[in-house]
Amino acid sequence: MSAVESIIVALISGGLSLLGVILSNAASARRTEQKIETSQAVTDTKLDELTREVRAHNNFAQRVPVLEEQIRVANHRLSDLEKGCASRIPPA
Repeated sequence: MSAVESIIVALISGGLSLLGVILSNAASARRTEQKIETSQAVTDTKLDELTREVRAHNNFAQRVPVLEEQIRVANHRLSDLEKGCASRIPPA
């Protein structure tokens, strides 16, 4: 085998090796990108669910003071009714 043939074989081998590395890196990049997209979709779904839960909690937190006020008013009315009934009952 002559020197020229050896150089040609080395160039062909190197070129094929380079092609293999390029194709392998491209496939790896595609797989990594798919994993990132999947992870991002899961994160987006979790964030949407968390946002929904926070909104539900905030709505509840806004309603609690209103309920407390309504209970306070109802208790006051009950107290007034009890006082009124007690004054109408003749002593025994």
